[in-house]
Amino acid sequence: MTADRVYLLDTTLRDGGQTRGVDFTVVDKKAIARALDEIGIDYIEGGWPGANPTDDQFFQDPPPLRNAKLVAFGMTRRPGRSTDNDPGLALLFDAKAAANCLVGKTWDFHVDVALEIDRQENIQMISDSIAASAARGFEPMFDCEHFFDGYKANPDYALACAMAAAEAGARWVVLCDTNGGTLPHEIYDIVKAVSAHVPGDRLGIHCHNDTENAVANSLAAVRAGCRQVQGTINGLGERCGNANIISLIPTLRLKLGYDIGIDDAGLKGLTKLSRILDNRLNRPANEHAAYVGAAAFAHKGGLHVSAVNKDPRTYEHIDPAVIGNQRNIVVSNQAGRANIIARLQELDVVINSDNPKLQRMVDEVKEKEHQGYAFDNAEASFELLARRMMDQVPEFFTIERFRVMDERRFNARGKLVLESEATVSIRVGGHQRLEVALGNGPVNALDMALRKALESLYPELSGVRLIDYKVRILQPSADGDGTDATTRVMIESGDEVGLIWRTFGVSPNIIDASVMALADSMTFKLLRNGATALV
Repeated sequence: MTADRVYLLDTTLRDGGQTRGVDFTVVDKKAIARALDEIGIDYIEGGWPGANPTDDQFFQDPPPLRNAKLVAFGMTRRPGRSTDNDPGLALLFDAKAAANCLVGKTWDFHVDVALEIDRQENIQMISDSIAASAARGFEPMFDCEHFFDGYKANPDYALACAMAAAEAGARWVVLCDTNGGTLPHEIYDIVKAVSAHVPGDRLGIHCHNDTENAVANSLAAVRAGCRQVQGTINGLGERCGNANIISLIPTLRLKLGYDIGIDDAGLKGLTKLSRILDNRLNRPANEHAAYVGAAAFAHKGGLHVSAVNKDPRTYEHIDPAVIGNQRNIVVSNQAGRANIIARLQELDVVINSDNPKLQRMVDEVKEKEHQGYAFDNAEASFELLARRMMDQVPEFFTIERFRVMDERRFNARGKLVLESEATVSIRVGGHQRLEVALGNGPVNALDMALRKALESLYPELSGVRLIDYKVRILQPSADGDGTDATTRVMIESGDEVGLIWRTFGVSPNIIDASVMALADSMTFKLLRNGATALV
């Protein structure tokens, strides 16, 4: 056990973005950055300025961070250029970030074959670039690309590259197992050797998971002296992924006793953070993920359940509540009741355990989750469901009917245009209102029509904006033919004071699901603002 401080750098938005099938939007990157900052991560690597328009836009207007330092990634200067005359460095230094992470070659094979430059020139490129970053007020880091392969081939040269970065002012010299082929005992031995030349409190570790050892390798490096650990949420990353920071965080703190800068509240947000990413990627969460999976603390009937009921430590290595997860006794609904009560307490809703409404609430949540709802990722939808069952949600408005028409035509200039027209009929109190609106797609048209009908009556809705809209086609029923699939729509909304909330709608019809999510989004805003239902 040790009280040494270990710093965490999350590279989901950069290295994780290289995952096949992953394409973050600017909205996604900001939301994930906020979630990482909320739990207390030290560094968030936001991307590579100049690599693509998304990263450029993200760094032009990054989200405000309370705990983390935003890191911009880039390369060392190019051969034959000065740091003042390198376009890549210029973009990096213009980014609105507190730190730079520069990557460079440390394997002599790559210097000879890929760069085709003198090895000493590569060392000078590293030194010059780190010094330039420090001179401009950034916190400089150096990613030693393919360091472990390089060290095995030519330890003197790999070490010279790392030391050049340290001597030029790098706060962190990060040793990278770039192809994920190094094993834990090798990581430990090499880090131990390097730490004799570069102090451990300036060494970092960055591991890929190609041998399923990225977490083990990262822990081995920490044990050998590294004091910065890099990883991604849920192990996202190219090929087989990166070290999973969701597993590293509780292991470092709870198992090894390191100070990682994340308090109890941050630790409790791990399960939510894991599922936020899956929701952003529109993919199901891994039920069997360590620590945060839905099955990570699940127990079936028999001896296991009997033992857990007597003492959870028999089959649970930690208390699941510590990392925001829950015990799930598969043959009992008691875990569901406890979970609902805990979530209601977070909403300041007091309910006795013997209240008959509680069991109805548990049954309703289970039924809706069976239909396709995912309340872990839509706190607003859960709060509305719970408060409605407690008779705490006024009937602000009722959508009686709606209709959407899409038209594809050529306009007067001969340009092909698509136009959506929505008609909604709502009832507020005893009065009916009918509105029509045009929009850029059916959901936008419905949103515009609802706003026209409601904003004059509830002015607080004028500040609501739709931040994100995601659709997921859920698995059809086992006896279906594939055409009866259910559609789940997630809408993320925000307002003028910075509140962000998510609502779901589930229906076989995508427009109907969208209307459900839109209506709940507006109802949630009115409820939070303490609006009074009109009569």
